[in-house]
Amino acid sequence: MPVTGLDHVNIRTMDVAASAQFYVEIFGFDYRHGPLVMGNQGHWLHDTAGRPIIHFRMLEAGSETTGPIDHIALACQGKDEIIARLQARGIKYSIAENLTPGVTQMFLKDPHGVPLELRFEGE
Repeated sequence: MPVTGLDHVNIRTMDVAASAQFYVEIFGFDYRHGPLVMGNQGHWLHDTAGRPIIHFRMLEAGSETTGPIDHIALACQGKDEIIARLQARGIKYSIAENLTPGVTQMFLKDPHGVPLELRFEGE
């Protein structure tokens, strides 16, 4: 099966500190800065196993948006199979290699315009 789990959810917010504080205080997440990705500082909440499962992105006033959900990231396997499926259906996508060492990321949108990030480790 190509999808092995939910990797993370990215939430758009105009106030990262207040958003992070809510999740830290209510659910006990551990807030940490993530890496710089495409020039943007990462803001990540880690679960008790140390996985960064909620990310925040700054929402600029007047920016195009699909709401507070910036994107959904899925942990996947079978990159070549998924590429073939996308190409067969004429679905546009882009690929980024090694923004995180050993990880290939694929970016596309679902039929509703929600951005998807597919993460392939070691492929």
